[in-house]
Amino acid sequence: MSDQSFPGGHDCRAREIVDRVGDKWSLYVIATLGEETLRFTELKRRIDGISQRMLTVTLRNLERDGIIVRTMYPVMPPRVEYSVTPLGCELLGAVTALVGWAETRVETIEKNRAAYDERAAEQTEAFG
Repeated sequence: MSDQSFPGGHDCRAREIVDRVGDKWSLYVIATLGEETLRFTELKRRIDGISQRMLTVTLRNLERDGIIVRTMYPVMPPRVEYSVTPLGCELLGAVTALVGWAETRVETIEKNRAAYDERAAEQTEAFG
């Protein structure tokens, strides 16, 4: 990979965007909204472990970047739905591929972690 193809050096704006869309919760929000338009409560229910505050912050950041859109309907009680924008759809393939890769590699990664931890513990004992 050349220096020009990876956002590392000259243009930190690209790195900022990668950081935003690549963070823990953004990936799951984008992947979940890629399946269908959802209300806040349903989105929170589908993303295990996310707090209400973190979901709110993540949604606002993604909306600000134009990756998702928030649609408010003038009804009582108020109804708000979230969906991916065309820009978000462009990103969706990469996000779902990454999430899918992680889901299919969980056991391998867990085995690797356990083996590493065991080696590290042995080295600690040996070198005290």
